[in-house]
This record gives sequence, C-alpha cells and structure tokens, in this order.
Amino acid sequence: MKNQRLLDKVSTPNHMYAYCRIMGCSNSASAGTDSGLNRLYCRKHQEHYSRHGSYIKKSYTAKEIDPYRKVAMGWLKANLDDPVVDRAIKGIEGLYKSAGRHVEAFRLSGLPPQERARAAWARLRDAGIDPTKPLAAWIAVELIFLDDPQSERKQHFRWVQGAKIIHRLASGSHKRWERQDANGKVTTLEFHKYPRSRGRVLVHLGEQLHRVAELLVSHRLGQIRSKLAVLSSAPPL
Repeated sequence: MKNQRLLDKVSTPNHMYAYCRIMGCSNSASAGTDSGLNRLYCRKHQEHYSRHGSYIKKSYTAKEIDPYRKVAMGWLKANLDDPVVDRAIKGIEGLYKSAGRHVEAFRLSGLPPQERARAAWARLRDAGIDPTKPLAAWIAVELIFLDDPQSERKQHFRWVQGAKIIHRLASGSHKRWERQDANGKVTTLEFHKYPRSRGRVLVHLGEQLHRVAELLVSHRLGQIRSKLAVLSSAPPL
C-alpha cells in the first residue's frame, strides 16, 4: 500500500514545480512531471548528480587527477614510518577486514548501497590492492580541489570523486570458459561485469575514505602540496 501511494505520487505531476533550478535549463523539475519527486531539479540534472556528485560540474578525468595521485603515492611511500600515515593505512586495512565476503559484480544488483560499498572494499582486498592506493586517491581529490578555480564546494562532490577512483581500482568480475559444440569445435567465451559507478554507494565509499584519511589530510596535506609545487616547477628532463 505504501509503495502504491508513492507510485501514485510520482505519476501525478505537480505543476507548481515547473522549472529546474539550474540556470539556462528549460526542463521542469521532476516533481512537475510524471518521472519523480524532486521539487528543484529536472531528471537530467538529477542523473548528473547521481553520477558526478554535483548538479552541474562533471567528474575529474583520469588525465586531470592522475598527476596528483602520482605525487600523493610517492609521498606516502616515502613516509610510511610517519605515525599519521601508518594510522591511515591501518584504517584502510580495517575497511578491508570488515568488508565481509567477496561478492561478484553481477550479484550486486538489488543490494542496499551500504552492502555494495562493503563489496567494493572486499574486491580491493581480494585483488591485493595496496592500502596506500585508496589513500593516494583521496589525497589527489583534496589536492585537485584546492587547485580548481571552479571547484564544487560541497563535501558530497569530493566524496563521489574519491569513490569513483575506488570503483576503478576495484574493477569488476570476469569469467572465462570454453564451450564445445557438436562438431567438436571449442569456443572461448568471456563475461565481464563492472559495478555501476553512481548513486548512494559512491557517497558511502567516499565518506568512509574521507573518515579514514581525515587526520592525514589535516596534518600532512600542506607537505604533500609543497612537494607537488616543487615537482611542477622543475624543468622537464
């Protein structure tokens, strides 16, 4: 009964919400259509928010963020004996240990966002991903945010950006098998499934990563940024 009331509400347009709040967008807010309940934004900008963590700003590309990740990783590797770094690494290891059993990517559909986030950490753990890599990803997000003159100011955007890198690190599920037909011909079949990088799962992943790396960022980001500045000003080889 509750679900039916929600469906009825979604399918009944409310024309009080005729315009999306994004400047220049001519679409109606989804509450003004039969496709949603959002009173401020249209379906197009809702989808953008789900994928990127912002209604208008796109995610940073790998080309944009990888130089920051490289510097962050180099700094972390050079400072493994730093107690703040050690604490952050143990935090990532704690997320690995508490993630539970490995869940194949093609079995994630229908699971709550919290469980899909745990599954991402489990995939990283089982793939043997060095805990410094997720930390470097978060540091890179913090660094590029400081350098971006048109950065999205809300924390939500940074959570999503960090989580999207985690999703790429976690990869997906891959199956390979052979099938023989009646004539004896053997065909190799492959199946590849990647988790969808969007929605609340990104928020959970990013928030967890932020929490683990918070002390490291607050105490060492200045040092890492100084290292970045030195490398950026160095003449090319």
